[in-house]
Amino acid sequence: MPCLRPFTPALALALGLPFTLAAQSGKAPRSEAAVMSAAKAIHGKVLSIDTHVDISPANFSESGPNYTQKLPRTQVDLVKMEEGGLVGAFLIVYVGQTPNLDSAGFARANAQAIEKFEAVHRLTEKLAPTRAEIAYTAADARRIHAAGKRVIFIGVENGFPIGSDITNVQKFHERGGRYMSLAHNGHSQLSDSNTGERDGVWLHNGLSPLGRQVIAEMNRLGMMIDVSHPSKQSMLQTVALSKAPIIGSHSGVRALCNHSRNMDDEQLDALKKNGGVIQLVAFNSYVKCNPAKDAERAAAVDALRKEYGITATGRTEVQAAIQALPNDKRNEYLAKQEDITARRYPADPAATVKDFVDHIDYVVKRIGIDHVGISSDFDGGGGVDGFRNATEALNVTAELVRRGYTEQEIAKIWGGNLLRVMERVEKVAGR
Repeated sequence: MPCLRPFTPALALALGLPFTLAAQSGKAPRSEAAVMSAAKAIHGKVLSIDTHVDISPANFSESGPNYTQKLPRTQVDLVKMEEGGLVGAFLIVYVGQTPNLDSAGFARANAQAIEKFEAVHRLTEKLAPTRAEIAYTAADARRIHAAGKRVIFIGVENGFPIGSDITNVQKFHERGGRYMSLAHNGHSQLSDSNTGERDGVWLHNGLSPLGRQVIAEMNRLGMMIDVSHPSKQSMLQTVALSKAPIIGSHSGVRALCNHSRNMDDEQLDALKKNGGVIQLVAFNSYVKCNPAKDAERAAAVDALRKEYGITATGRTEVQAAIQALPNDKRNEYLAKQEDITARRYPADPAATVKDFVDHIDYVVKRIGIDHVGISSDFDGGGGVDGFRNATEALNVTAELVRRGYTEQEIAKIWGGNLLRVMERVEKVAGR
């Protein structure tokens, strides 16, 4: 008798067939109560990892309210992780950059990065050593999980703070940095950003010579390379250069939402060939978007500003310019602005967990179950209806269960694939 492969979402998508719990079992779909019961059982077992959570050092104080408590204004803290059954998170060392890539800007950024590294260490070493611990390896993550503690990783968003000194890569790694992106929104000294696609301005046409050296150094150290914010050309050059799998720590699917922060099919195919993983992000404007409407709304607002002589571009500066208008002109301007944003180009309904899992389905179909993971970008603008903070992580698992994903597949999506990549990166460094 031939050996039949179980009917799973991955197989169904490969065959071009719909997949549901009913298709798996040949029976009617489970009730919602049954779905939630199964989801809770699975969610309680898997090592779930959110690969992108922004932080403020102010929330890691020894004297005031901090991450050990349920903070009112954060989407993630230890209490919310515990309540939501979220086992692990990459807390992010993010520093923006100055337009000028100069030594003074590098020095300021480096100091800000060190402050965030120290905040995470303070959490795990002083504030809550019995509840959370930093993972430096994939094996650490499994050990910490088995001990019943939250698994804390550190990711570096934007290589700008290393400046022109490549030895800073090792210093960041020694402090616990286990992934780093070479740019954020704006070209860095290491790489072009996805923002070049928006304005047509490029600095390196991909990676800079220093950026190429940094990739080699990260391979040597065992630090995952994150390609979520750099440009497409930079990402493809990184795939060609890296001796280890790479990650997209918080990106979406461009076929479903045409945004420069999302990966197109060529990038997804390259990621599969590299053995990497895309950590799909629950960020509303990367999950569900309407580029044509967004462009029309932006053009209408730009025209309105020109009509009233407002030349500023930054949000704060624009608001100041509006307030500086004479009363009658300011009221007139605000009325026209409301007409544009509320009547002519109103915002679309918020993205939901279902919309988010559509991105997971797409990647599974395109490049397979082994190359997809989950991220939120919480406290950095992330969140969709049903997954607005860490307490709602179970809702993602429940939607995966509704669509017929097995416990093994959900374990891969929630963290197994990321840990596989991490282990491979460690092995490449060991060589």
